[in-house]
Amino acid sequence: MTRQPRILTENSELPSLFHKLGAGDIIACRLRLKYEEEHLLLDLVERGVQLIPSATSQLASRSKTFQARLLGELMIPDTVVIYDIHGLLETVSRYGRHCIEKVVLKHDRKNAGLGIHLFQNIEDVYTQAANNVLPYPFVLQPFIADSIDVRVVFLDNYVEAYERRNPDNFRNNLHCGGKAISYALTQQQTELCRKAMQRGSFPYGHLDLMITKEGKTYLAEINLRGGIRGAVIDPGNYRKKVQEIERKLLQRKIQGLS
Repeated sequence: MTRQPRILTENSELPSLFHKLGAGDIIACRLRLKYEEEHLLLDLVERGVQLIPSATSQLASRSKTFQARLLGELMIPDTVVIYDIHGLLETVSRYGRHCIEKVVLKHDRKNAGLGIHLFQNIEDVYTQAANNVLPYPFVLQPFIADSIDVRVVFLDNYVEAYERRNPDNFRNNLHCGGKAISYALTQQQTELCRKAMQRGSFPYGHLDLMITKEGKTYLAEINLRGGIRGAVIDPGNYRKKVQEIERKLLQRKIQGLS
């Protein structure tokens, strides 16, 4: 007799059922995993457990270094993930060859602009890292002056974007004092968002775009969820749209098992 698939919709169900889950079972909620507990996602996927949202999108939402490895081709050229002092030394030479001076460092697991640091040159980063001030891993990117920061809320057929502007701080996050201004995405920018979401298996997402003064658009970050302060959509409608997307995904997966 074919076993009926288990469908978990609450995090509280996972501990007691973790070792019993197998091919065809579905976890239809974001897993609240602790730091370094994300390896469980790999085990679940290896056993054929299906996740909503996907394991890749859940992990990418937690880790900026994973985002950069996964979606680096859509980011600013010469975006590099630094895992150790040897990789940092290689990047010192790389940035020197390309005459890159100011650099931005992003800590792996900090959000709302709290983990972003501006250095006058990469040698300053090396000095801090060599003295064990900076924890590995982290992301390094060339600093792009006078760029525009745009937050995109992408919920299936609902898409809205707004510029985050802060004249007093290079961190444009609203948490850091930025102001929101409505922004009209171009078709190319919309397609970049779709490409990032498809590559990272994001069923919905919050994407941050960086638009240079020359008019080039790059992906800065992506997350399944984020603050909607500054957005037109209200929290209630936001939750409804997310729940509807997840409901449709669950329905498709169940139908695929029958």
